[in-house]
Amino acid sequence: MILPTDTIVAVADGEKLSLFRNIGTETEMSLKAAPEPAIDADAKGTSAGHHSSAANPDDSQVAEDGFAKGITEMLNQQVLTGGVPHVLVIAAPRTLGEMRKHYHKKLEDVLLGEIAKDLTGHAIADIEKTILAA
Repeated sequence: MILPTDTIVAVADGEKLSLFRNIGTETEMSLKAAPEPAIDADAKGTSAGHHSSAANPDDSQVAEDGFAKGITEMLNQQVLTGGVPHVLVIAAPRTLGEMRKHYHKKLEDVLLGEIAKDLTGHAIADIEKTILAA
């Protein structure tokens, strides 16, 4: 996959988000860590109507879904304010599925692609290799 300069790469799972910006060119990608914005982890995912009980302790999944929605809301906001020309999302499969439910039309318009893989905590070189192979 080729990434234009200034593409934002969001690498996420249900608990962590890392943002990178391509400071290289389309032919020579060079990802640099970007400041991590505040995420509203209390955002209620589509699973928010599900309440946990002692018989069904699923609070962690509800929290992960809320975090995924919070990531998407932040990306939506950045795209709507014109701060992000292109986006690539790399996320754990379940997190990616939850994020897709909340994409704004404008985010979909600038979305270069999605990679369903958990790369949180991996080195930048590993992330770049995965993008190049996509």
